[in-house]
Amino acid sequence: MKDCIFCKIMKAEIPAKKIYEDDVVIAILDINPVVEGHVLIIPKEHFDNFYSIPDSILLHVYDVARKLSKEIVSKLNKTGITLQINQGYTLVNHFHMHLLPDYETPKLEKTVDEIYEILK
Repeated sequence: MKDCIFCKIMKAEIPAKKIYEDDVVIAILDINPVVEGHVLIIPKEHFDNFYSIPDSILLHVYDVARKLSKEIVSKLNKTGITLQINQGYTLVNHFHMHLLPDYETPKLEKTVDEIYEILK
């Protein structure tokens, strides 16, 4: 999609702090994190929303979320993680999942760059 910020990230037109990539998805640090370690898992193919993503890709997103969640919680010394998918009120109309470590007790003490150095 022409004006989609995530599609531009896929084409390397916009920089991102990638912590994971495979043939189907990338995982990047959110540039406006709600909590330290706020990660977005984004399919490389554009899907407008939760309703349009094929089951096989959705399942892959969850598989990657499970893998990354364990690493994020361990490496950042967090107690848990929240998985979040926004539908209908998202700023970017490209399906994505949020990983939010310790979401119930949010606090930002490290910068995105510091978190990137830990997770990359």
